[in-house]
Amino acid sequence: MSRIGKQEIQIPAGVKVTQSGNVLTVTGPKGTLSKTFRDDITITVGPSVINLNIKRNDKFSKSLWGTYAAHIKNMITGVQTPYQKKLILEGIGFKSEVKGKDFHFALGFSHPVIVPIPEGIIATADKNNITISGIDKELVGSYTAAIRALKKPEPYKGKGMRYDSEVIRRKQGKKTV
Repeated sequence: MSRIGKQEIQIPAGVKVTQSGNVLTVTGPKGTLSKTFRDDITITVGPSVINLNIKRNDKFSKSLWGTYAAHIKNMITGVQTPYQKKLILEGIGFKSEVKGKDFHFALGFSHPVIVPIPEGIIATADKNNITISGIDKELVGSYTAAIRALKKPEPYKGKGMRYDSEVIRRKQGKKTV
């Protein structure tokens, strides 16, 4: 039995949850999120609480039970307060800036790297601090990971893009005799 899945999910004031078929829509002060769920889990939306139950007692349904509960909690939290991730760009000559709907990076390559900013994401860049925020936790996390993958931090000088709370394990370089 899933410990997360069997708990009731409270709907706070100011948040409206509606269900039509397999689509669950959460509306709050910051925006609206919709997600399609499989019919292996029964989602019951009440006036102030959401309950999830499994239809079949197989391994796949049990694994979806807690996952769907976590997705619904993240949707409710996101429409109240946006999720935020921060990246730090370290290295001489490395620059980042937002121009219109695109990120422009100078990452030591022979060309600038241009990454479009998707809908639902608010991105800012002050000097070498990049802030990405939005109401969809999955979209914020995947977009931040995609940007970080452009120039991962290296262990010798620590150059590259790292998360705000990430600690890079440094290695000792070559020793001269």
